[in-house]
Amino acid sequence: MANTHESVADIRSESFPDYQQRIEDAYIEGYDPVSLGAPHSSLNTHSMWIAMGLILAALFGVGLAVWGGAAMIWGMGSEANAGGRLLVLGLIEVAVTLIAAIILMNVGRRGYKDYRTRTGRIN
Repeated sequence: MANTHESVADIRSESFPDYQQRIEDAYIEGYDPVSLGAPHSSLNTHSMWIAMGLILAALFGVGLAVWGGAAMIWGMGSEANAGGRLLVLGLIEVAVTLIAAIILMNVGRRGYKDYRTRTGRIN
């Protein structure tokens, strides 16, 4: 018997192999899992829900930009430049919130995209 570290077998990994079971291994062919109940669903991630909230928050910027544009056309009391400022601030708010929402959606859908590449399934 050799007394080197190359001759020692890894008893733990040979005796108790680590099998990774995924829930999609038990899916019947043709089964489409329910969106909210599936572990790979994007609806189970916090970042997806925050992204949806940011999309709704972008409506504030749209309203602000519309108000600013209308104030530029018809005026807004004694303040002459308020319409232009409101328009620019509204457009900046829309851009910032939608960019953040797109980034968070990509982060939230990462698990679903991994599932699709791993299994080849659409749902």
